[in-house]
Amino acid sequence: MVHNHRIAHWDPEDVEAWEAGGKQIARRNLIWSVVAEHVGFSIWSIWSVMVLFMPMDVYGIDPAGKFFLVAVPTLVGAVLRIPYTFATATFGGRNWTVFSALVLLVPTVLTLWFMVNPASYTTYLIVAAFAGLGGGNFASSMTNINAFYPQREKGWALGLNAGGGNIGVPVIQLLGLLVIATVGNTAPEIVCAVYLVLIAIAAVGAAMFMDNLDNQKTNGRSMIDVLRHSDSWWIAFLYIGTFGSFIGYSFAFGQVLQINFLAGLTDGGPVTPALQARASLLAAQIAFLGPLLGSLSRPIGGKLADRLGGGRITLYTFVAMIFSAGILVATGMIDDASPGAATGTMMTAYVVGFIALFVLSGLGNGSVYKMIPAIFAAKAAAMTEATAEERAAWSRTMSGALIGIAGAVGALGGVGINLVLRAAYTGADKSATNAFWVFLGFYVACAGVTYGVYLRRSNRATVAV
Repeated sequence: MVHNHRIAHWDPEDVEAWEAGGKQIARRNLIWSVVAEHVGFSIWSIWSVMVLFMPMDVYGIDPAGKFFLVAVPTLVGAVLRIPYTFATATFGGRNWTVFSALVLLVPTVLTLWFMVNPASYTTYLIVAAFAGLGGGNFASSMTNINAFYPQREKGWALGLNAGGGNIGVPVIQLLGLLVIATVGNTAPEIVCAVYLVLIAIAAVGAAMFMDNLDNQKTNGRSMIDVLRHSDSWWIAFLYIGTFGSFIGYSFAFGQVLQINFLAGLTDGGPVTPALQARASLLAAQIAFLGPLLGSLSRPIGGKLADRLGGGRITLYTFVAMIFSAGILVATGMIDDASPGAATGTMMTAYVVGFIALFVLSGLGNGSVYKMIPAIFAAKAAAMTEATAEERAAWSRTMSGALIGIAGAVGALGGVGINLVLRAAYTGADKSATNAFWVFLGFYVACAGVTYGVYLRRSNRATVAV
């Protein structure tokens, strides 16, 4: 069945073949797909860690500049997800995974060099842009695994693949915490050096244990065709609310904490290197928890969607996100009215609100991605003139294309979060409260779309999700 890492005919819906060995092949590819995507996410988010190693007196970059700096790799990664989506069909899932892992050496080496040798802000923007290469890995990895698994297990498989990748964000943040706690905020090169080794492991593992599927079809034409379906636009919009929240908060959470901790430590006094180091450590001790829990909740969201339906879980998620954003709004309003009052209580409320948003965005990521294959499986079932094999191939192709598009558009939500926070902190009151209001309003819109398009009784017959 497998010859020289190539599989000529792969049909995961063939239950007999699946149980006779197909399941083991899919699992092996899933494992190394997760490893490679995990490292990709870590490099994509490496600047969310590096900014904690960049005191103002050494690098000359203020908080607003740092928010923009971490938005750059988010934007580049979002754009790269489009070509990465059909790269696995063009070059093979195994081949592209090896290449996409090895190319991460470029941003890692550049980051290491320029963190040790401080440069201009423009230089850091360029280096951060290269880190966006890690963001593209998600699209190719998800498209590849979507082709390996049967419809009945896609929610769990895609959720596990994405969750294992997403967890690369808290892992690199945890590594940053360990470095700051043991060495201080002056040795960012240690973080980069560790990832040079992990990149090599991911590339070698993919080369040895992954396979290419000859019948995997996703190309530029399919990405144009899929946009003719209104569901593609709705799903992309919903994914802004779930994945955009996850990646945006992942990149910004540490900075938000650092700003608030520093404000509490200085209490209006001068900002010293010792206080900046202390604020960095406090922020790092908490920042990784949000992305960690959001990553772990993603496969749970996929599993719940397999059982209860992606549309239903997505709606519940957005309703809960509205209340969680409300916690941030209320806390921000109280903090703005009485700055410095009950600082510990305010920080606890901020952390609770953000952690809840992380967990819920992870659940929503899993449920929205479960909706994608379900939508096109339902549409394919209505193609009565096509053979069963043609319907399955069309469903896989359209699903793979939308996975890439939704991933790209959703990542742009992360850019939006960082830019909205940057605008809020550069405003007259230098508070994030206005940004929290924007987030809350968007979640209301997402909940309305989910209900109106997929769960209203009149629409249920159109597509089952």
